[in-house]
Amino acid sequence: MLRLTELKLPLDHPDDALAPAICRRLGIAADDLLGFTVFKRSHDARKKSAIVLIYQIDVELRDEATVRVRLKDDRQVMPTPDMDYRFVAHAPAGLKMRPVVVGTGPCGLMAGLLLAQMGFRPIILERGKAVRERTKDTWGLWRKHNLNPESNVQFGEGGAGTFSDGKLYSQIKDPNFLGRKVMAEFVKAGAPAEILYVSKPHIGTFRLVKMVENLRATITGLGGEIRFGSKVERLLVDDQQVCGVELAGGERIAAEHVVLAIGHSARDTFQMLHDAGVYIEAKPFAIGFRIEHPQTLIDRARFGPHAGNEQLGAADYKLVHHCANGRAAYSFCMCPGGQVVAATSEPGRVVTNGMSQYSRAERNANAALVVEVRPEDFPDDYRRNPLAGIDFQRHWESMAFIAGGGTYDAPAQRVGDFLAGQPSTALGSIEPSYQPGVHMTDLAACAPDYVIEALREAIPAFDRQIKGFAMADAVLTGVETRTSSPIRIKRGDDFQSINTRGLYPAGEGAGYAGGILSAGVDGIKVAEAVALAITGQGCPAN
Repeated sequence: MLRLTELKLPLDHPDDALAPAICRRLGIAADDLLGFTVFKRSHDARKKSAIVLIYQIDVELRDEATVRVRLKDDRQVMPTPDMDYRFVAHAPAGLKMRPVVVGTGPCGLMAGLLLAQMGFRPIILERGKAVRERTKDTWGLWRKHNLNPESNVQFGEGGAGTFSDGKLYSQIKDPNFLGRKVMAEFVKAGAPAEILYVSKPHIGTFRLVKMVENLRATITGLGGEIRFGSKVERLLVDDQQVCGVELAGGERIAAEHVVLAIGHSARDTFQMLHDAGVYIEAKPFAIGFRIEHPQTLIDRARFGPHAGNEQLGAADYKLVHHCANGRAAYSFCMCPGGQVVAATSEPGRVVTNGMSQYSRAERNANAALVVEVRPEDFPDDYRRNPLAGIDFQRHWESMAFIAGGGTYDAPAQRVGDFLAGQPSTALGSIEPSYQPGVHMTDLAACAPDYVIEALREAIPAFDRQIKGFAMADAVLTGVETRTSSPIRIKRGDDFQSINTRGLYPAGEGAGYAGGILSAGVDGIKVAEAVALAITGQGCPAN
């Protein structure tokens, strides 16, 4: 097959316009086109009055060889790459010791699924609950101010991504098309088929719940085992070689290969690993606030007269500004037509995040506006401690809890007041979506001075890109601290910890992913490394 890229058609083109457009582009007769598949569809909205759809299409031709020779210098026509996934190994007969996967976020689930598909019958340990029970606990915080520290937005089946927009795009390099494998498995588990071809695919929370349950059923059907309420409290190591894990109840599970896919909020586990001598280093992350606008404002700014078009859906944005104080301020995890949610996992702290349903039909758009934080920003006595970023996060989450009234309500401020440096006492025209509620105040007490300074500079700059972004009634809600892991559990080319053999740090918590898709891809890579190690085939190809 051939892949045709940059095929542009008007936004309102009829469904039957693709085939003639392919034939015109390739200079072939209609009966020479045997079939085609849309590989990717995106849009170009730079000219709002004439938005176009851009296709990448895999075509099957009657005489492909002739077309290839004729268009050999056309960089927009190329052979379709082989995207089929091939397993790197299969479990040997009589496998004595099963691999262990810790965590059931997208990284842990994909690692467990791949190991199960290769016949290794993994044991998957999750400190939280199954996804539907976890959902009830999460609503307990959102509706009743009741936090369950072991079952919330961060902990439980599906990981933090379950209560998010379900965004499935990433900027990682993926020469082996592992992202395609992740997407294909998600579709098998119930995700909409369109995620395989739209440019910025998403699933939404409600659909994610069912999809996660189906992935669990697939894993267990292949001989894997998933245990909920199974918190790993100790890593068992003998002469720098993993020999198992110990659970909170005292049970020990022997294992020579442990995949650590714990997510970015498993702070107690990070401490346990540090105490056990596993090499950990501090890394940069970002903190800031959530900002909410009417979704209609973003749609008009991005799509002009085509705002509301079904093909385009709810508009998103991605913004960055390099500030005078040397910091970068940027938007993160933008959720069109969504809501701001309570995402803390520790008592006495407030954390915000964003989520959307598949329809993206809520009245507000929200995104994190965050500023980079560097390890050198931590107080001097923290600099020798690789877990210093956790203490830093906790400090500002505690400040947000106090500023919000000490009830898990979040501190909030109108953008006009924030820019003027004065506290807010009342809402304007925009009603914030955060549950359980907000307390109007001054957010300057909830983040470092350089973050406040950077955001006060960045918001007017963003207004020059999206008219109305700095509207006085837009709402800021704090505090966003869990943008990425504050640590990296360093690993080598074999995907094992550089000083603890048999330990495979993976995904967001280990500092090797940022989002559902990249975490899933990392889960595949680590599962392959485990399979090759067990079967004695050496290191995987990165």
